[in-house]
Amino acid sequence: MSKLPITIIMLTLNEAYHIGEAIENVQPWASEIFILDSCSTDHTVDIALEHGVNIAQRRFTNFGDQWNFAIENCPVTTPWTMKIDPDERVTPELVEEMARVVSLPESCDGYWISRRLWFMGKPLHMKNDVLRLWKTGKCRFSDVLVNEHPLIDGQIGRLRSFLEHHDSPDLNHWLDKQNRYSTLEAIMKIRTDSLAGKPRFFGNKLERRMFFKKHFDSVPLRFLLYWLYLMVTSGAFRDGAIGLAWMHLRVEVMRMREYKALEMQNTRRISEIPRASHGDFDPRVLSSPLQKQIMLSPNWDRS
Repeated sequence: MSKLPITIIMLTLNEAYHIGEAIENVQPWASEIFILDSCSTDHTVDIALEHGVNIAQRRFTNFGDQWNFAIENCPVTTPWTMKIDPDERVTPELVEEMARVVSLPESCDGYWISRRLWFMGKPLHMKNDVLRLWKTGKCRFSDVLVNEHPLIDGQIGRLRSFLEHHDSPDLNHWLDKQNRYSTLEAIMKIRTDSLAGKPRFFGNKLERRMFFKKHFDSVPLRFLLYWLYLMVTSGAFRDGAIGLAWMHLRVEVMRMREYKALEMQNTRRISEIPRASHGDFDPRVLSSPLQKQIMLSPNWDRS
């Protein structure tokens, strides 16, 4: 397969379970792959080096800042850049569609892609839209603790094919991640941090999502309504017991976010920002040309 003029960027922290397949999924068609690792303690770095990809390390700050650092400091030379998470897989149909899009003289500046969720090892009917592909230099990320969004400078289109989102390797990992994420969301709410986009009911897709997110806590019967939305609109009812389990857990995550914010409000004590386990810098990475280059950035911090 000929290479597409697309550079892949991934963020990693203890992604040994996913990273090998993630690299092998994009390596046949991506012109280049950059990984910004947050000092993993597992075999993430070993696997990346074995696959011959460009990898650098930086202490994790927050998702928005880490992504902005990555797209600003990875030496991307292709006209297109694509964000891929280690638990995502690009389908052959999406590769073919991207090949057509990036060759068009009048293509959009960025593209929404539909992402299908896998849970407990099974694909669900649940899909959500994510911005993953953009013209190099046309993107920055919302500077938020968690659930960052690409903000595209220009026209945004939509691709018909989809990504596969394999999420966590098991429920224990999923619950641990959601526990951290719900705490981060609660902290953002109590601190009245800016959302990933402007909350507008009649705005674009991201702005409408932020509008409902901002006002969700004031909606009567909100958890029941959210349950019904997941059941009917997202199609969880078609996925049997696994769909029902996922739907129930998603509602509980929203409930936990609200309870954590309530606790912080009543105690007048904001929780410490939860951090996933990380280690030290890998000497093999520190000696690489890419690492030496990004260490010159004023925003690189190894403390």
